[in-house]
Amino acid sequence: MEIPEIVITELLVNALIHRDYFINDSIKLFVFQNRLEIISPGCLPNNLTEEQVKKGIRRTRNSIISSFVPYLMEYRGAGSGILSALKAYPHFDIKNEKENERVIIIINRQKQFV
Repeated sequence: MEIPEIVITELLVNALIHRDYFINDSIKLFVFQNRLEIISPGCLPNNLTEEQVKKGIRRTRNSIISSFVPYLMEYRGAGSGILSALKAYPHFDIKNEKENERVIIIINRQKQFV
């Protein structure tokens, strides 16, 4: 695969677990020629920054949902999803859009398709 499966899995699972469920919107996945975008409702919680997330620092927003993760999917440990994704494929960025109340993960594609 062009982008390792673990990267897409970890980032989508992260969006499902940590999104803001008080915002009536869905998680979106967009595929473009040069990138994939995962858009998750809600900003990063508790003043967490993009840089902190990339270092594996986490803040739990949905503790009940988080508590089910080890029983529902392959579990690598709390705070390890982003680090696993970065290790497998470091070509993505995190944008915390506070004014739009959303987080956008931009996964840059290395191959360009016409």
